[in-house]
Amino acid sequence: MLATPLDKLAYLIVKAREFDVQVEPEGLEEGSNPADDQQMGILEATADNPSRAELRAALADLNDDEITEVLALVWVGRGEFARSEWEEALAAARDAHDKRAVSYLLGTPQLGDLLEQGLAELGESILSEEEGL
Repeated sequence: MLATPLDKLAYLIVKAREFDVQVEPEGLEEGSNPADDQQMGILEATADNPSRAELRAALADLNDDEITEVLALVWVGRGEFARSEWEEALAAARDAHDKRAVSYLLGTPQLGDLLEQGLAELGESILSEEEGL
């Protein structure tokens, strides 16, 4: 049913969740180092945090069919389309797909959860692929 491999979708979901959990930086004046703060800095939205860049790169690497499916999965996961309306969701995603699709997806709150919910609505699961990441 899907042209996008499940392992690629699993990677997107993991990266989106890493990006979603980021918080504003705290304690910058303390001068702590990663070893002392148990690597918690990875959760801070700083300029050198790679989570956003990794998610952007993964989304930008999708071909047209894959980005269309990702858009449609987000909309199904959000409840804008039902499973029975998958073809309509794909058609709407094809119409909406443009050069801003990656930015749109980056700005979508809980992107990973929406993708996983969309997959679940279609009867797909990424659990085995997610364990391999």
